[in-house]
Amino acid sequence: ENNIPVIMKLLTDGTCDIYQRGAVGETALHVAALYDNVEAALALMEAAPELVNERMTSELYEGQTALHIAAVNQNITLVKALLKRGANICTAQATGHFFRRSSQNLLYFGEHVLSFAACVGNEEIVQLLIENGADIRAQDYLGNTILHILVLQPNKTFACHMYSLILSYDQSKEGPRSLELIPNNEGLTPFKLAGVEGNTVMFQYLMQRRKHNLWSFGPLTTVLYDLTEIDSWAEDQSFLELIVSTKKREARQILDLTPVKELVNLKWNMYGRPYFCFLALFYVLYMVCFTMCCVYRPLKPRTGNKTSSRDNTVYVQKMLQESYVTYEDELRLVGELITVIGAVVILILEVRETVTEKVPCSFLSTLASPALSL
Repeated sequence: ENNIPVIMKLLTDGTCDIYQRGAVGETALHVAALYDNVEAALALMEAAPELVNERMTSELYEGQTALHIAAVNQNITLVKALLKRGANICTAQATGHFFRRSSQNLLYFGEHVLSFAACVGNEEIVQLLIENGADIRAQDYLGNTILHILVLQPNKTFACHMYSLILSYDQSKEGPRSLELIPNNEGLTPFKLAGVEGNTVMFQYLMQRRKHNLWSFGPLTTVLYDLTEIDSWAEDQSFLELIVSTKKREARQILDLTPVKELVNLKWNMYGRPYFCFLALFYVLYMVCFTMCCVYRPLKPRTGNKTSSRDNTVYVQKMLQESYVTYEDELRLVGELITVIGAVVILILEVRETVTEKVPCSFLSTLASPALSL
């Protein structure tokens, strides 16, 4: 209730413990910050400065401090007061289940105070925290930096603005130590994560940052795009492969955006089409050889009597010693060897694709049907 006289009376007459906690492990300072009661928070901090860095202790909100709450509530006055009284920015981490990323949680702000402030979009608090020593390279339990977390925010417009603000404080904007090139535990940089999540707004924003206008002539402009992390060349995790393999359909829309669309077309014309045509020709020749071996398989007229009225067998299979006598039999033998070797090659190729590209096993059984049937 922000009732300062009653708070001071309770603090002076010794009838209550200022360090007592509530049902979810919160102290009185947490409650004052939650309700934006700055006067009550100041009175509590004056009486017990240790409360500034006290964390909630329940599994749901474990690690949350009053500074986390003040940052989310965008209470700049309380944030300044907490920082003035020694609130720890770097080590305070909200690790409770409420703050973890999952389909049940309605928000994901990371663990650090700086990411909390960035996710609610308060530029003034973000600048204040960084100027007071907040680490912009801090990572949470998923390995996500503040840039990763911004990519995952539903409000994409302010996330792009905050992304640019955070990068303006990065001292290593170029090279391998750049904040944008720090991967999370899954090996994804913020750029790749935007592709996997299908965040087209953030992807286009990041591409605009990579764009360089070479020259303009009236309405005609030549644009150069930095294809780092986009082109699959020398990449452990191909951006194109990540987009195609992700379960989120929104990610497919990125394939229609510049410069990904142009890159895919270029790769298809230079590598994909010739490789596809080669495999198609190989498969057609293989099936022709397979069919011819079946048509000219070694048969001989039946000599025995019929076993029943429904027995209409005219030819029977020759014995092995009778099957490879003539020149035509030798040609068929070559075709049979080619068929067997081709079936093994197709099966090996499909197994390799299944292992390396994580193709479903049902896809393997469909494509390897010639080998399995043989």
